[in-house]
Amino acid sequence: MQDFLVTTSRGLDELLLSELRDLCPSVSFRSKPGQVLFSGELEDAYRICLWSRLANRVLLQLAEGEIANGDALYELAATINWTSHFTVEQDFSVDFVGTNKEINNSQFGALRIKDAIVDQFVDLFDKRPSVNKAAPQLKFQGRLWRNRVGIYLDLSGQSLHQRHYRQQTGSAPLKEHVACAMLMRSGWTGDQSKTLFDPMCGSGTILVEAALIAMNRAPGKLRAQWGFDHWSQHNQSNWDALKDEASSLERSPECQFIANDIDKRVLNFAKQNADKAGVFEFITFMNSDATKVHLGNDILPGYLVSNPPYGERLSELTQLLPLFKSWGVTLKQHYKDWKVSLLTANRDILRQLKLVAKKEYKLMNGKLECQLVNYLLDEKNTELKPEQGGDGDFANRLGKNIKRINKWLKTQNTNCYRIYDADLPEFNVAVDRYEDWIVVQEYAAPKDVPEQKAKKRLHDVLVTLPQVTGVESEKIVLKTRSQQKGAAQYQKMAEKHQTIQVFENGATFLVNLHDYLDTGLFLDHRNTRQIIRGMSKDRDILNLFAYTGSVSVQAALGGARSITTVDMSKTYIDWAKENFQINGLTGAYEFIQDDCLIWLKNHQKQYDLIFIDPPSFSNSKRMESTWDVQRDHVKLLADAKKCLAPGGKIVFSNNLRQFKLDAEALQKLGFTAENISAKTLTEDFKRNPKIHQCWILSVE
Repeated sequence: MQDFLVTTSRGLDELLLSELRDLCPSVSFRSKPGQVLFSGELEDAYRICLWSRLANRVLLQLAEGEIANGDALYELAATINWTSHFTVEQDFSVDFVGTNKEINNSQFGALRIKDAIVDQFVDLFDKRPSVNKAAPQLKFQGRLWRNRVGIYLDLSGQSLHQRHYRQQTGSAPLKEHVACAMLMRSGWTGDQSKTLFDPMCGSGTILVEAALIAMNRAPGKLRAQWGFDHWSQHNQSNWDALKDEASSLERSPECQFIANDIDKRVLNFAKQNADKAGVFEFITFMNSDATKVHLGNDILPGYLVSNPPYGERLSELTQLLPLFKSWGVTLKQHYKDWKVSLLTANRDILRQLKLVAKKEYKLMNGKLECQLVNYLLDEKNTELKPEQGGDGDFANRLGKNIKRINKWLKTQNTNCYRIYDADLPEFNVAVDRYEDWIVVQEYAAPKDVPEQKAKKRLHDVLVTLPQVTGVESEKIVLKTRSQQKGAAQYQKMAEKHQTIQVFENGATFLVNLHDYLDTGLFLDHRNTRQIIRGMSKDRDILNLFAYTGSVSVQAALGGARSITTVDMSKTYIDWAKENFQINGLTGAYEFIQDDCLIWLKNHQKQYDLIFIDPPSFSNSKRMESTWDVQRDHVKLLADAKKCLAPGGKIVFSNNLRQFKLDAEALQKLGFTAENISAKTLTEDFKRNPKIHQCWILSVE
C-alpha cells in the first residue's frame, strides 16, 4: 500500500471523491478542498490516471514530515532513495506549491528539494542528473501546508485535464475537467438518453467530453506520454492491461449531441477537436445565433449545457446584457421542459434571462471563480410576462430628460450633449450622446449601497438605454469613473483607435469614445468655448492645459490673430493638431508639448487672452512636483499675469467642487475677478452647477 494525492480544481473535490469511489470501490478516500487522498495500490493510481474525468494530477507520496526551515526540507528530501525512482542519465524537474514564514518563496522550496536530489546522486556516482524544466522525463512536487510538507512523484506528467484532442480553442477556453463537472452537475450523466445541446459551443469542449462519456471512452486514451513512463518502478504490464480493458468497455452513444456557435471560425475549431477525439460522427454542428435558434418540435426536451460569454470587461456588458435578455425570451418560447445549466463568472448577467434558478454550484475554471447555475424550464419558468418597454424610475427620468433636451436642441448647433447626470441617486451614472453613440460613465456607488445592488442598477441602465434612446447596444460604451491622478489621466483604457467626428457651434471635433476615460471633448465647457470664441477676434490667445485643443479651435474660428496651444501630453497635442486640420484651419498656430507650469514660469511672450483649465490634482512623473489647484492656483495665475498684455484677460476654470478662489490674494496681485460660472452652464448640465467653476480675471 502506498499513499497518493489526487488534485482537482476547487469546487470539484466532492464530485472527484464520488468519481474515485466508483472507479476504485475497495479503496478508502477522503477529500480536502481541491484534492482527494487515499492509500492504495499502484494499479489504483493507474486506473485514476486513465479514467478520471475530473482530476488534474495523481501524485505518489515519497515522503512527508514537519519542517522548520529550508534546511529541514533538504533533510526530508534527502531521506528519499532517489536512485530507486530514476537514473543519473535521466532528467527531472521539481515544482513546489505553498509557502510559510520560513519558506516564503516556492522557487526556494523547489531548489532545496532539487539540491537534495542532485547531492545524493553526486555522492553515489560522482555524477548529477540534469534538470529539464521544459520537458522533463520525471516530475517531482513539494506541497507545503503550514509546517508540514509532502514530496511527491507526479504520475500524470501534464495535467489530466489535457486530453490532447484540442487543436485550437476560442478566446476563453473551458477546461475539459470543468466541462465534465458541468455535465455531472446538470444531471445529464445520469440521464444520457436525452438530447444534449450546447448553443454557444465555442471549441466544442462540452459536447466532446459528453460524447466521450456516452462512449465510455477513457479520457486518458489519447495521451501519448505519462509522468510514469520513465519511472523505474513503472509496471508496464499492469498499465497495458488497464488500457486493453478500457478499449473493451467502449460503446456507441445512444443520445443526440447538437453543437451550435455563431462564429464559423470557432465552430471549425470544434469540428477539428471532435474529429481528433474520434466523436465527430456523433455530433450535429450548427452555425446560428444562439439567442434565436430553436431545434424544432421533433427534438424532445433534453439538456442545454453551455459556457456563455461572461462579460469580463465592462465594455462587453453593453452588448451582452441585451443579448441575454433576448436569449431568455427564446428559452421561454422554445425550450419548455428542458433542463438548462450555464457556467458564468458574472452571476448578474444571467439574471437578464428572467429565470428562477433551481441549483447553483461554485467552482473554478482555471483562475476564474465561476458559478454553475441550473434551471428547469417548467410551466412557471417559461411564463412570458408582458414586456416592460423600459418602465421603471430610470427609464421614466431618462425619457423626460430626452424630451426636455430635444426641445432645447432645436435652438442649438451640436450633436453631442448630456442626457442624464445621476439624476436619481440610486442610478449613479452620467449618460452622454455623441452623434449616434452613447457613453455611460459609472460613478462609484455610495458606501451604503451593496455592490450587488449597484451592479444590478448598472445592468438595468444598460438594458434600458437602447429601449429609450433607440441607440443600438453595440454603440453604447461603458466606463467606470474614479479619481484619476498623475499618469493615470493619460492611460489608455483600450486600443481601438476608433474616432468619430462630432460638431458644435460651427466646429468639428474628433472624439475617441473607447480608448480613454475622457472622450477628447469636455461637453460641460460648450458655452465656455463660445465665450472664448466671442473674445478672440484679432487677439493673441494662449490655451494652457489645452487637452485636445477644442478651445483653441473655437478661438481660431472666432478670428484670433495667433494661438499657442500647450499641453504635457504628446497624444493630446497631436489630437489638437488633427482638430485644426479637420476644420481647415491654417495660420499662426503654435502647438507645444511641455509641462504647462514650467513652461509658463519661463515664458516671456504676452497674450491678449489666456485660457487656463488645469486638473484638480496631479502627481505625474512628468511634472517636477505635485499640483493641487486649491493650493497652487494663486501662483499659477501670478505667472500667467506676467504673460498678459495690457488690457488682456484670463479665463480661469477648474472642476474641483470644493474650490474657493483666493480673491484676497488675487486682489493683491491686481486682479479683478468676475464669476461667470452660471453663464458657462448649458441646459444639459444645469442639474449639476458644480461641475466646474469659471472666472474672467482682469488687471486693474
